[in-house]
Amino acid sequence: MVGHTLTQEKSRRRGWIVTFVSLLVILVFIFMGLSCNSTLNKPSTSEDVSTNAVEETSFEEEDKFLQARLNMVENTIVARGVSNEDVLRVMREVPRHKFVPEEFISQAYADHPLPIGYGQTISQPYIVAWMTELLELQPGEKVLEIGTGSGYQAAVLAELGFVDVYSIEIIPELAESGESHLKSLGYDQVKVKSGDGYYGWQEYAPFDAIIVTAAPDHLPPPLIEQLVEGGRLVIPIGPPGGYQSLWKFVKESGDVKAYNLGGVSFVPFTGAGMNQNGTAIP
Repeated sequence: MVGHTLTQEKSRRRGWIVTFVSLLVILVFIFMGLSCNSTLNKPSTSEDVSTNAVEETSFEEEDKFLQARLNMVENTIVARGVSNEDVLRVMREVPRHKFVPEEFISQAYADHPLPIGYGQTISQPYIVAWMTELLELQPGEKVLEIGTGSGYQAAVLAELGFVDVYSIEIIPELAESGESHLKSLGYDQVKVKSGDGYYGWQEYAPFDAIIVTAAPDHLPPPLIEQLVEGGRLVIPIGPPGGYQSLWKFVKESGDVKAYNLGGVSFVPFTGAGMNQNGTAIP
């Protein structure tokens, strides 16, 4: 009887030991699992945290730029009479802050010109929208821009999505940087070259519309010659540093109808062509 009792006692002790060891093993596995999950959920390095912060900041900045752009369109473009829906659409979409120098990025959506180097400027947003509207562009037409500059006006034209865009810039460095801006934003279809815009771009002429973003002191005859019948030319004309007017010319039956649209201020037109005699304004 005593032997039987001792045997039972030993069995109970072995049972407790087995139970204790089993519980210990289970606890170890649970602890290891928690540690593994904690490690997986943590950023692996401080560099990861920094990268995420930069991305979040970038998204926040782009959102601010978008809101500034929408406000710009409503407050300085729609409010001043531009009503073409396609023009308003592209003015809301093209990121002007991508075309201005870094030191002026905070002013990207202010309604005034900004310097872009080499004595040139990016035009104020209202003027860009107004001149684009005046071109009265239709699907399938070809438009020539004289004065690529930063590439912003060309981007606005290309964003319309239904015209072919050609652009000439007399300053080689600006032609290169303007084309770079356009390509970086996906406007690969815009054809850009460095040259004297006074002579237009005979290789691709005639054009349905021509827009000039610098002011000559007379009307360049080659630009009129490179317009199709019914073509439109929008151009500021006036002496450097003096009074300039924005003109719209329409080619009809071989003649040119001229419309004076009021005073403006543009950088002067440059190039050898400016030494030639111009066409008198009708």
